[in-house]
Amino acid sequence: MENQNQEQNKDMGEFISRSEQFIEKYQKRILYVLGCIIVVVVAIFAINKWMVQPRAERAASSMFAAEQWFAQDSLQLALNGNDQFMGFYDVIDKYGSTKSGNLAKYYAGVSNLRLGNYSEAEKWLKKYKGHDTFTKVLAVTCLGDAAIEQGKNADALKYYMKAAKMDDNSITTPMALMKAGRVQLMNGNYSEAVKLFKKIKDYPESTEYREADKYIALAEESAKK
Repeated sequence: MENQNQEQNKDMGEFISRSEQFIEKYQKRILYVLGCIIVVVVAIFAINKWMVQPRAERAASSMFAAEQWFAQDSLQLALNGNDQFMGFYDVIDKYGSTKSGNLAKYYAGVSNLRLGNYSEAEKWLKKYKGHDTFTKVLAVTCLGDAAIEQGKNADALKYYMKAAKMDDNSITTPMALMKAGRVQLMNGNYSEAVKLFKKIKDYPESTEYREADKYIALAEESAKK
């Protein structure tokens, strides 16, 4: 046991000695690399503090009026702004790389969807990179709405089914299931429609729950014809 400890101490001593020799030999290089790392860290901190954060704050402030117009359903103003305040398009152009600029793409997509500009709605909804689950699901659902309005039923069904599976909750899930079921009903796939409408029954607190039985009966009756 004593010999084993002596051997371990010898190995440790040799390791420390080699380490000291390595540091002594490459001291200048090591200090240079450490110095570079410190400079990069400081630069990142400074850029974030003095450039990124203020830019993000300006973007959020600039979009306030557009969000108010959107809430009031003044969608053209929300998109284009006026002489005093920016619209979503202005925010995207000037602050597109910020969180608010990204959210403006979502608003631009939904605004165009409501205005009946379906291809424009698709354009912006596809560019939106969702940071929160709720708007991410809604964006996919809206893509389905834009697709169905253009007669692209297959694309719409794909988007609705994706939205239904993205986050299981009592708001977006039954909504997407209802929309998917209606597409299947339109396509004449009645058995698939019934399955989707029946899934809505798992969400009794949802708005769609109250209409699920009606659509189940409609799909089952249509299947008999």
